[in-house]
Amino acid sequence: MKIVFTAQGNTWESQMDARFGRAKFFVIYDEETDKLTTMDNSDVEKEAHGAGPIAAQKIAESKAKVIITGNGPGGNAGTVLQKLGVKSFIGAGEFTLKQAYDAYKNGELKEF
Repeated sequence: MKIVFTAQGNTWESQMDARFGRAKFFVIYDEETDKLTTMDNSDVEKEAHGAGPIAAQKIAESKAKVIITGNGPGGNAGTVLQKLGVKSFIGAGEFTLKQAYDAYKNGELKEF
């Protein structure tokens, strides 16, 4: 399964980004291959509105089934993700990616 993290960097030691739509990076962890890949999300900085749905589309293209973030997606993005069957988990804004992954696996994050 693929899991997407909203992140400020691209390694397990990177800090999570509490934002969803305007997160600096989306880091994708593929549990089957044990590999991290990164999607740069800086192109949304020029968008005045709609960053969340744009981010949700990127998540859909990654074929991820779970997103881990800090505050969660907004209403429109949340609806898009839900329709795509992507589960969102929140409360990881202060963690590193590794800490967020461990919290998710231990059932310590709240489903949005």
